[in-house]
Amino acid sequence: MESSYYVPVDAPASDGTSPADDSSARHEYFKPTDATLSVWSPTMQHGGPPSALMMRSLLRCDPDPAQHFTRVTTEILGPIGLGVNRIHARVTRPGRQISLVETELEVQQPDGSFRTAAKSVGWRIRGADTSEIANGPAPLTPLPDELPSQIGFPDDSGEAVDWGTLGFIGTVESARTEGRYGQTPAVWLRAALPLVEGEKTSDLEAMFIVIDVANGVGTRLRPDRWSWMNTDTTVHLTRIPGGPWVGIDAHMVAGPDGFGATLADLYDTSGYIGRSAQTVLLNAVG
Repeated sequence: MESSYYVPVDAPASDGTSPADDSSARHEYFKPTDATLSVWSPTMQHGGPPSALMMRSLLRCDPDPAQHFTRVTTEILGPIGLGVNRIHARVTRPGRQISLVETELEVQQPDGSFRTAAKSVGWRIRGADTSEIANGPAPLTPLPDELPSQIGFPDDSGEAVDWGTLGFIGTVESARTEGRYGQTPAVWLRAALPLVEGEKTSDLEAMFIVIDVANGVGTRLRPDRWSWMNTDTTVHLTRIPGGPWVGIDAHMVAGPDGFGATLADLYDTSGYIGRSAQTVLLNAVG
């Protein structure tokens, strides 16, 4: 198994015709490892690790300890390849009460140029003590430490899709419990690897490594008959989450016109933390 999802690297040299760097933006550069590989294609990354890398970028962009991320939308603009990834963020709406931060992830092409493959936008809202009025669904139980767990998503019960243990899926520890939403089990997930080599992964980064998996665990469609890749993920948080385990109770609704949506309730081991939504592109296979 790889030791991380990304390895920091130096900026690649320009080839003289397709500049590898942009002096107007301060980028970080990373090489994705095989631990990022998608179940849909061996030439692209699963949506989870890039989402977390962008969450890392948002967290490090002009941080304000008084504000917390409450909504993050990740847009996947195309296949996120395995070339050198570069990323940079900026505050587009500063403020003391609320602020908006954006980040873009670009992938190096064979000619040395970079193509924008994904972007994330996050709203930050100032924190305050509202515990007196706090409410939400009951915690997801049993907790992951009380359940048998496994690496990946091999199905031996007919309750979920058999995603196996290859690539990114083979780096995720999962534990199933009874779902409350839809017809599939709820799943506790945690990544077995750090996001970036040599770094401690924060709770929000750890959460975003696995949240994209909601689209895979929220349906009983068979991948040998259908594909249902998501184009985006929006996460609304109702409190500050604690990691590394994330509970996902997901349900994918397939519409009659070639698209659908995966909706999921999200939990940490202390209780409910919010909700995610993903647009799904439906295609028949073969």
